[in-house]
Amino acid sequence: MHADIEIEVDGEVRSTTVDTRTTLLDALRDRLGVTAPKKGCDHGQCGACTVLLHGRRVLSCLTLAVAHDGAVVTTAAGVAVGDALHPVQEAFVDHDGFQCGFCTPGQICSAIAMLEEAAAGHPSHVTDDLVAPVTLDDDEIRERMSGNLCRCGAYVNILAAVRSAAGT
Repeated sequence: MHADIEIEVDGEVRSTTVDTRTTLLDALRDRLGVTAPKKGCDHGQCGACTVLLHGRRVLSCLTLAVAHDGAVVTTAAGVAVGDALHPVQEAFVDHDGFQCGFCTPGQICSAIAMLEEAAAGHPSHVTDDLVAPVTLDDDEIRERMSGNLCRCGAYVNILAAVRSAAGT
C-alpha cells in the first residue's frame, strides 16, 4: 500500500509517495534526496539518523514516514541560517568534533535538542537535583548524548564542542 505525504524538510515543503512501511530515514534519503541523516545501524542504536521532528530529536530509522505527514523535519543541513553556521555546528568545527564525519549530522541534531531539553529543565538519568536548573557538566552531557555513537572515538572533542555550545 502506498501513501502520498508532505513533509517540510529544512524549510522546504516536499511531497512524495511512499510505501506505508517506509521509515522517515528512507523517505528522506531515498525519496527526497536528503542525505544529511545517515543510515548507520538501521535499528535505532547508533543515532546517526537523528533529526529534529517539530524541534525534538528522533531516530528517523525507527519512525514511519506516513506517521509524519505534514511534519516539520530539520536535519543538520538545515540548522544553519544562510551562510552562518548554527552555534553547535560552529562548536563542532572549533573543537574538531568529528573525524570521518559520518555520525556528525546526528550528533549535531542531538546536541541542539539536548541543549533545549536541558534549558527547559528536563532531567536526565544523572541529574542530581530534579528541581534546580540543569547544570550541563561533563556527566550530564555524556548521558544526554549517549544515544549517539562515534566509531572513530572523537568523544573528547564532541564533549568539548557540546560544552562550548552550552556555554559551560
